[in-house]
Amino acid sequence: MAKVEIYTSAFCPFCYRAKHLLDRKGVAYDEIDVTFSPAKRAEMTAKAGNTSVPQIWIDGQHVGGSDELSDLEIQGRLDELLGGAP
Repeated sequence: MAKVEIYTSAFCPFCYRAKHLLDRKGVAYDEIDVTFSPAKRAEMTAKAGNTSVPQIWIDGQHVGGSDELSDLEIQGRLDELLGGAP
């Protein structure tokens, strides 16, 4: 199973949507909440080159945000990236 890392913030509907998709697929992920942590947000921004949340990595590969994650699912490519997740 792939290592999934997702940077989120509280009350973010896009974060909720991305986590819901991963939860539905039974994928475990490391969630880093940047709501009250300027240092974590700066870390995310440096890694992603983007300040918006969520920002998602699968096995170290930056896939983008919620829309990009959904696009991968629609294209049938997400399961492959996740290493055969159900």
